[in-house]
Amino acid sequence: MRKISLFIAMSLDGYIAKPNDDLSFLKLVEKEGEDYGYSEFTNTIDTIIIGRRTYDYVLKEIGPSHYDNGHRDIYVITRTKKSQVGRTIFYTGNITELVKRLKSEKGKNIYCDGGAEVINELLKHGLIDELIISVIPVLLGYGTRLFKDGRPEQLFEFVTAKTFDTGLVQLHYKQKIKNEQDHI
Repeated sequence: MRKISLFIAMSLDGYIAKPNDDLSFLKLVEKEGEDYGYSEFTNTIDTIIIGRRTYDYVLKEIGPSHYDNGHRDIYVITRTKKSQVGRTIFYTGNITELVKRLKSEKGKNIYCDGGAEVINELLKHGLIDELIISVIPVLLGYGTRLFKDGRPEQLFEFVTAKTFDTGLVQLHYKQKIKNEQDHI
């Protein structure tokens, strides 16, 4: 079965964006030739799930080739119906049903690229199998929190922690599989 992974950056105090979807704090750790494992990670996936606001931001800042490179299916979670563009599907249905269907299909893994609403909806239903979180050494004080209140407790198992000379620390966890004793 395919797994769904979150690969995301956040501030030390848990924010993935400043107000108005401002991601400028990510520039604090930009370094020529360093992608913090992003290329290696994206080689393991063939499907991306992303919220519309995050998708719009990436289109504006980086351009459409960042996602729509012909090698991946992109599901943009939106409330507004829009025609498919290449392999980009603007999905207005139930996200948990979509993820369950995608996980049951053959293929590489699935990448959840945000935003916070999409991430927290998937967490609420226990659908994220792996967390790869890059912690940026800055306290933002306000903005969009990565983890919101109101989701069930979930246990994750430590995989690795990597440190980089820019001060970024990358934490990798996988969802702990529940065994039969957990249900007794």
